[in-house]
Amino acid sequence: MILALESSCDETAVALFDPARGMAGEWVHSQIALHEKHGGVVPDLATREHLRTFAPLLARARDEVGFGAVERIAVTHGPGLAACLAIGLAAAKALGVAWQKPVAGVNHLRGHVWSPFMALHAAGPVEFEARLAELLPHLGLIVSGGNTLLFTIAADRTVAVLSSTRDDAAGEALDKGAKLLGLGYPGGPLVERLARTGSPTAFDFPRGIGRRDELDFSFSGLKTSLRYQLEKMTPAEVAARAPDLCASYQQAVVDALVRKTRAALRQGEGRFRSLGLSGGVANNQVLRAALAAEAAKAGIPSLAAQPRHTGDNAGMIAFAAWVDPQGTLTAGLDLRIEPSAALSSGR
Repeated sequence: MILALESSCDETAVALFDPARGMAGEWVHSQIALHEKHGGVVPDLATREHLRTFAPLLARARDEVGFGAVERIAVTHGPGLAACLAIGLAAAKALGVAWQKPVAGVNHLRGHVWSPFMALHAAGPVEFEARLAELLPHLGLIVSGGNTLLFTIAADRTVAVLSSTRDDAAGEALDKGAKLLGLGYPGGPLVERLARTGSPTAFDFPRGIGRRDELDFSFSGLKTSLRYQLEKMTPAEVAARAPDLCASYQQAVVDALVRKTRAALRQGEGRFRSLGLSGGVANNQVLRAALAAEAAKAGIPSLAAQPRHTGDNAGMIAFAAWVDPQGTLTAGLDLRIEPSAALSSGR
């Protein structure tokens, strides 16, 4: 069994994963209510909250499942907020010393890479390896507040980054759009909620880099376009047209993501056997439906991470440590945090 800890930003999370059976338990403490009044994550407050909540979460895991079968400990070592990562790493090392168990560092983005496959394992741990082989090579899209990138997983499980964003991430663009509209935090879900009753064609917002052969993303122009549009409107007009503004803005984000994914599928010339979606923005139902439609057009399965595994969670950290052990750092007590770590190619 693998015990995993995650504290890269504003979620304190613990998970126990049994490769033979699946997730034995997952425990998450969300800090949304704490940071909502500040309009975003306050690093000092997040760090203190991790320090306060890790012990109670670990106690729950001990009482509800037990640590007797734990053979190793996996912990997020980056990317993320430095002080937040340090709390999780310190806890993992302390447990490693106390239990005499190896400690491995997992890149948070690799957790997202493998999260769409967690449901496949849960449906049949025994058949998982054979079913995974049928889905590789894989094209995946990670969409979160801090990252937007396309990547591939080869048949030998080697990960390669195809493209990323040149400026804002998609989730960041949604959050900033929500802030411009005065909607509050977290912005993405609030934009999606208002967009349900609006028209996605009411306003014409840019779709980022338009070249068909260019896979990189760009969302800074979208945010600027919304700001210019709002400057032309009175507060009353903004309030009255808020659903249309949200729907059109959200559709611009989704269209940009879908177009680049479609281009990657086209450039792959039929070699991909599955299409994945992960990251916090993967919870957006419009995006999930759009990516599923692209997979259907390509004649391949669509694998979207389950809602509980789209945001920051320890389950995906444990799963990544197991399914791709060569992609983790096994530095043990010499492990260091990497706040700016990228999703590196290779294993």
